[in-house]
Amino acid sequence: MAARIHPSAVVEPGARLGTGVEIGAFAYVGADVALGDGTRLHHHASVEGCTSLGAACEVFPYACIGGKTQDLKFKGGRPGLRAGDRNVFREYVTVHAATNDGEFTVLGSDNTVLAYSHIAHDCVLGSHIVMSNAISMAGHVTIEDHVVIGGAAGIHQFCRIGAHAMLSAMAKLVQDLPPYFIADGTPAEVRAFNKVGLERSGYTAEQIERVKHVFRILYRDGLNRTQALEKLAAHPQADSAEFQRVIAFAKSSERGLAPGAT
Repeated sequence: MAARIHPSAVVEPGARLGTGVEIGAFAYVGADVALGDGTRLHHHASVEGCTSLGAACEVFPYACIGGKTQDLKFKGGRPGLRAGDRNVFREYVTVHAATNDGEFTVLGSDNTVLAYSHIAHDCVLGSHIVMSNAISMAGHVTIEDHVVIGGAAGIHQFCRIGAHAMLSAMAKLVQDLPPYFIADGTPAEVRAFNKVGLERSGYTAEQIERVKHVFRILYRDGLNRTQALEKLAAHPQADSAEFQRVIAFAKSSERGLAPGAT
C-alpha cells in the first residue's frame, strides 16, 4: 500500500517511506529520515535529522523526533537516532540525535513515551518501556527493558536503570537504579522491589522470591556495597538469572547504586 501524505505535509526529497506510511496535515519529514512500514505521523508531527523509525511507530502532534542535539559540544557531522518498531511518541515529546558524528541515540521496540517527555542525546533505551508525562532524561542515560518511569521524574546524565525497575513520579535519579527495584524521592532512594511489575511480566513465585532475597541483601542487611556484593556472590542461588543480573549491573556501575531508604 502506498504512503498516504496530506497535501499540506512537507516530505523532503530523499526521505524513505515504507509501505502504508501515513503523514498528517502540516507534518514534516526530513531528507535523511527513514520511516518503517505502517508508521503514522499525526498532524504537526516532525521527524528530522539522520533518523530511522521502525514499523508501526506513531508520532503524535507537535512531537519532534530526531532533532539536533542540545549538547554544546556538538561539532557537526551526521549523528542520528535509531528506533525500532511500534514505538509511540505522544504530544510534544522530544527525542534528540546523538552528539558525535556517526553515533546514535537508540530506542528498542514497543516503547510508550507520554506527552512533554524528553529523551536527550546519546541515550540508549531498550524495549517495553513506559514513560509517563513530562519526564526529563539527560544525555547518555541507559534504560533497560520493561522499565516504568512515573510522571515528571528527572534522570541525571550517565545514569542507568536496570530491567523491570520502576522510578516513581517526581523522583530525581542521580545514581544507578538496579534491576527489579522501585526508587522514589529527591534524590531517589530504593524503597522496595517491583513485585507487581514482575508478576505482570510473568515471573514465577520462585523467581520473585529470589529477587526478594537480592533486595534484602543489598538494602536491608546493613552491609556496605562491597559486603553486599560478596554476600550475593556467595549465596546458594547466586547462579540464578535474577542474582546474576543484579550482580553484573552493580559491578558495571560507574555512578554507584542508588541508596536505600532509611
